[in-house]
Amino acid sequence: MMSNQDLDSLKKAAARTAVEFVRDGMVVGLGTGSTAKHMVIALGEKIRAGMTLRGVSTSKETASLAKQEGIILIDADNAWVIDVAIDGADQVDPGFNLIKGGGGALLKEKIVAASAKQFIVLVDHTKRVPVLGGSFPLPVEVIPFGWGSTAREIEALTQSRVVLRERNGSPFYTETGHVILDVHLPRIDSPRELEIALHLIPGIVETGLFVGRTDLLIVGTPNGVETHPAPRT
Repeated sequence: MMSNQDLDSLKKAAARTAVEFVRDGMVVGLGTGSTAKHMVIALGEKIRAGMTLRGVSTSKETASLAKQEGIILIDADNAWVIDVAIDGADQVDPGFNLIKGGGGALLKEKIVAASAKQFIVLVDHTKRVPVLGGSFPLPVEVIPFGWGSTAREIEALTQSRVVLRERNGSPFYTETGHVILDVHLPRIDSPRELEIALHLIPGIVETGLFVGRTDLLIVGTPNGVETHPAPRT
């Protein structure tokens, strides 16, 4: 089993490969999480080497790091034209469908991914799975009002355990003021159908299922970095 330090080095290698797809003058969507952090730092190195670019951040944490690295950020309420968005994932299936939201930024991440001309996903090899679910719960962002009833509806739909995410014994609130319900599904055989069904439940703002959005998958492995275009559907 690889150590956390070894896995972090794989994430760093994947991030350095990803930023090679960024060209001078681009607007870049900046993801959130440990892998995205390496990407932001690598972009900072490019800026110091003379590259010009602007960023759209998916979280306050990423925004803070981006500013430290000299990345100019576009206002959050702007009508962006994003050339490329680069982000990590918690799980990736063979069809390049994702589970995201372990860090709680899934709503902003999906908005940015949807706004980008190209969406690049960075992972270490342990995040690739034969089917989504199982070892990682599906985050679902919901409004706080009536969250318990929303959770009950999700349980009825999925026949799975639903848990309110907490931090330090209190409900975890996203930057947009919502709570997250983690849905413990043994497997997700039909991500698209599940995403559609969940959005029919009142109170659900967004899900951590990113279906059919990945254009390029970059994987850090013990044998080097792999770059895979999205499979044709």
